[in-house]
Amino acid sequence: MSKTDDIHDRLRRAEWLMRPETQRILAMLDGAAGRTRAVGGIVRDTVLGLPTGSTDIDLATELLPEEVSARAAKAGVAVYPTGIEHGTVTLKLEALVAEVTTLREDVETNGRHAVVRFGADWVRDAERRDFTLNALYARMDGSLFDPLGGLEDCLGGKVRFIGRPEKRIAEDRLRVYRFFRFSASHGGEVLDRDGLAACQAAAGTLGQLAAERVGGEVRRMLELPKVANTLKAMLEADILPVPAALVGLLYSYERRVQRPQYVARLALLRSGMSGDELRALWRLSNDELRGADAVLAVAGLLRAYKLHEAAYRHPAALGDGVEVAAVLANWGEAGKLAVREQLQDIDVPRFPIGGADLLELGMSPGRPLGLEIERLEHLWVGSGFSLSGPDLLSLARTELQSK
Repeated sequence: MSKTDDIHDRLRRAEWLMRPETQRILAMLDGAAGRTRAVGGIVRDTVLGLPTGSTDIDLATELLPEEVSARAAKAGVAVYPTGIEHGTVTLKLEALVAEVTTLREDVETNGRHAVVRFGADWVRDAERRDFTLNALYARMDGSLFDPLGGLEDCLGGKVRFIGRPEKRIAEDRLRVYRFFRFSASHGGEVLDRDGLAACQAAAGTLGQLAAERVGGEVRRMLELPKVANTLKAMLEADILPVPAALVGLLYSYERRVQRPQYVARLALLRSGMSGDELRALWRLSNDELRGADAVLAVAGLLRAYKLHEAAYRHPAALGDGVEVAAVLANWGEAGKLAVREQLQDIDVPRFPIGGADLLELGMSPGRPLGLEIERLEHLWVGSGFSLSGPDLLSLARTELQSK
């Protein structure tokens, strides 16, 4: 079987395409006649044999959005006009979510706000997409439609803009970040020379992008197995506004661990940038920042050799905390292993006293009681959890009598 035959066979057997819900929507939209086809990432990753793992698919169609909506409503498929002005409606059938976009060609562009014209020209539709490896379509029967010869780039791990990179970037400047992300995820961190030059030339124009959109791309980059070299290239191109020393830490972290984690990378960035800075740059959520801060706190405690406190305060962050501490303190593998082994030997018990115990000693409720609980807890943790309940109450009684 040739490579092309193998690809077609892979598409024909793709679970997401052969799913009854997908076939039903494609049939409803004249997929058998080739008027509606799957497009984009799910086709690309199927071609490459990568896991798709999503119930969402993108479809391109010759049908106008009004026709798509009318057919879906008649067939009992839920319709949401999520981008109707740009020709996009979202269909939901059971667990399947399909974003259906009418074939388009740009008439006028101004950043992200493009004036488009609907049509039935599949080549023109492909020409307005970002990269050649993303301009791959799959028909209802799984046969591949490759109008721009993107298959070769896809298989070769080449992330190239379609046409002139400058024009593609002018249409949507977020494509600068997408260029780096796809180069890391699908291009082995090898950057196309023309694409890199165009991105660097556009570096000073990226401030108009919404932080949410930029953050979405950066977040996906920081979740990749290998991205440090790409981040370094972004820094050198004045596209990544973080201190060079932090990129160095991210590089060191990536070299040290088998499976880099997003929260650990964020913690390393947090070691040199404030939460407000990161939130302003990428609109990170409070949960994301809290997770990073917990990892960073563990790393600090481990570097100070406060292992019991680390295990007690942030048990869920211990694994990433060890890795971050190793980077920040430049531990070798032996040092990191020694810390892990000691942490494994720590059995964290329940704090043996509570506020009710102090009330029985005669303490009044309120802020002083809370402060005394904190003091005793600190002493208990510092003792390696060896102080018993009676020991702690004795200390509390002594403190109370001294006042």
